[in-house]
Parts: sequence; structure tokens; C-alpha cells
Amino acid sequence: MMGSSAAIRRLRLQVQRIGPHFRTVLVKGETGTEKELVARALHDRSRDGKVPFLSCRAAIFEGDLAELDQNAGLNDAVHRLAERSQRATLFLDEIGEMPLKAQGRLLNLLKQHDSAPNRVDVPKRMEQRIDLRVIASTSQDLRIPVSIGRFRHELYQRLATVEITVPPLRERIDDLDELVQYFLGRFALLYDRRFSDIPEDAMEQMRRCRWPGNMRELESVLRDGVLQSNGGLLQLHMPMLTGQEKPELPAPGANESVKLQDVLEQHVIRVLKDCKGNKLRAAEMLGISRSTLYRVLDTGASGK
Repeated sequence: MMGSSAAIRRLRLQVQRIGPHFRTVLVKGETGTEKELVARALHDRSRDGKVPFLSCRAAIFEGDLAELDQNAGLNDAVHRLAERSQRATLFLDEIGEMPLKAQGRLLNLLKQHDSAPNRVDVPKRMEQRIDLRVIASTSQDLRIPVSIGRFRHELYQRLATVEITVPPLRERIDDLDELVQYFLGRFALLYDRRFSDIPEDAMEQMRRCRWPGNMRELESVLRDGVLQSNGGLLQLHMPMLTGQEKPELPAPGANESVKLQDVLEQHVIRVLKDCKGNKLRAAEMLGISRSTLYRVLDTGASGK
């Protein structure tokens, strides 16, 4: 968690205070704010930071099986993960995308790990209690899916016992210079590229940018700039640096039947074209997850 802005200092302080003691944490923040980095910092601050850390996308859980990998159920995977240390940290990225049935399985798992080892309803394989800590991340306000029945209220209450909000890049713009130098140095070494400096007008343009894709978008811009460099000043000619265009709304009375969905689709398609079809980069620019981008595109296709 690089930087010295007030926002990032508050975040570090939260991690230092919560890390040694939490059982469950909900890490909130916009797309691209490096929520997994915060999760790993929490894990490292635990009393035993050497225990296993497993990171997975919550959306991979499907149906009744709620598989982690290679047809292994969630309970079995956690037990294999912690069979030596009897401890584990499980990070579930974008928990709001987890299917309802898988949410129920996760809730049962949390209840089991809260159970006393000698309870008769605890499986024999769990008689030796595992110290399981769960960190979940979300880029949406989970209270909305909870209110419409798409996210289990009890699971939300358990996960949100402790909440940490990761600030977007636009709220820590004082860290931009340090972040730019870090990424440029890293990519120059990684790709063996040379450049003399970055133009001040490019830096000023980056300071004015709202960065809807946050750190992930900044990293992508600088990586591409380094890859395209051929010595001399580093040039950053990326669409996402030329300003964040708003979708063009029709003039009043021009088409009274226009739908918000149509305007949204037009904007998404425009951004996708700017990114030359790269859906991951388009999602970063729009500040949404890739699965949300797919849903918008699928809705538009099915409606035509």
C-alpha cells in the first residue's frame, strides 16, 4: 500500500489495528483499487502470517458443489489448505457475485468453524478445529442485493462485522507521483526498456484524470507507455488519458422513447471500441467488473 496521503495513512492504520484480531472482514472499494493487496496486508499482520492464504474469485462457485478447484468442495479445500498448520486465511474476491446456493454453503462453513469441537453435529473431520479467517471484497454496496434477496442477510452480517474501505485513486492523487515512479521503474526493468523521463504535461493530465479503473488502470497505462517507448521522453497516448467522456444524451424532444439502457449500451460500446475490443481494459475504464460488462453486452444483444 504505497503512498503518504492522508487516505492511505488511514488505511494502513486500520490494517495494523485490525490485522491481528479479525475473524471476518469485508473490504470495500471501487474496481481496480487493489483490494486483494489490502487482504494480504491483513493476513500478514495476523499473529501468524505464515499460515496459508488462498485467494479466489467468488463468482467461480457454482450450484450445489461450490467448487474451489479440481472438483474439491469448499470444506475439503479449506481442510487440505490448513491440514498442517490448522490455520488458514480465505480471500473471496467480489463476494457479491457469488451464487445464492454457494452463499449458503459458505455461511454453513463459517458456522461450523464457530462451533465447539465436541458438538455432535460437527463432522468428524472437523473435530480438530481449524482457525479459519475470511476476507471478502466487494465493489458494490451489498445492502442493495441484500434488500432484494440476491445476497443472504445473515452472511452479510457475518462478513461486515468489520469493514475496511479502500479509497479510490482520485481521493489519493497526492500519491500519484510516487506510484508513477514505482510502476515505471518496475516495468522498465521487467521489459528492459529505456526512456529519459515522462513529460510534465502527461503528468498534469494524469493528475486531472478521475481514473475510474483506479490503480489497475494506472498500471495498464504506464505498462503500455513503457512497452511503446523507444528511448527519449515517455509518451502516454492512451484514450483513457484524454478525459472521461460522458455518454451523449439525445437532445430534448429528439427521441422521447429513448431508454436509459440504450444510452448505457452506446457508452459501453464506445469505450470498448476505444480499448480495441479489450474487455478487461474497458471494464477498468468504466469502473465495473468484467462480469458486469458481459451482462450489459448480453442484455443489449438479447434485446435486439
